[in-house]
Amino acid sequence: MRIALIGYGKMGRAIEKIALTRGHEIVLKIDLDNGHEMTRENLSKADVAIEFTGPSSATANLLQCADAGIPVVCGSTGWLENYPAVKNAFEKSGSAFIYASNFSIGVNIFFELNKKLAGLMAPYGEYTIEMREIHHTQKKDAPSGTAITLAEQVMAEIPSIKKWVNSPDTLAGELPIISERVDPAPGTHSVKYHSAIDDIEIIHTAHSREGFAGGAVRAAEFIRDKKGIFTMKDVLGF
Repeated sequence: MRIALIGYGKMGRAIEKIALTRGHEIVLKIDLDNGHEMTRENLSKADVAIEFTGPSSATANLLQCADAGIPVVCGSTGWLENYPAVKNAFEKSGSAFIYASNFSIGVNIFFELNKKLAGLMAPYGEYTIEMREIHHTQKKDAPSGTAITLAEQVMAEIPSIKKWVNSPDTLAGELPIISERVDPAPGTHSVKYHSAIDDIEIIHTAHSREGFAGGAVRAAEFIRDKKGIFTMKDVLGF
């Protein structure tokens, strides 16, 4: 499989390493200093693009890939207010698109546990809920996309929680997400239910970027010859 890497920072390099070990070829690498090379002609050399940049560039990158008709795996966060327009562009192009706030297999299992636990806790209003996420200091957005996904899952199961806030200080109906930036942490997420009697807590801790990178390559392998909008649940068969 021929892959275009859009974003060649630490994640891009981790993806490249795993892709090469799985027998794939990197035919295009786009970073801050060579954005002019992201042309329709160059994109057409790839079977799939993997986009890991940032909130300020992701939407334009994705729309350009949709216009070129190339399937895309996107792990950028902080751009989701534009998701409907991006989704529409890929549907019109007849290509394939998959976005995930986290491509790690372990995190996606964690997502399923989070939904199940929230559903079990919903009847018990005596528990307060707190979320915490820890990442390296170079992470550009807070809270993390993974933390937002976890919060939205909790809100879907517990109607009394109306919104999340990126602060430990909350009002009734708010879910606090506490963000910490500590090097060299690749990513820790926790969801805690606290009462006067006991605490129930689930935690996922990443030890390296390899889990994220490996999941992104698996997603690229999955959508290579497909059309439509997919999620990691499709990739992993949940």
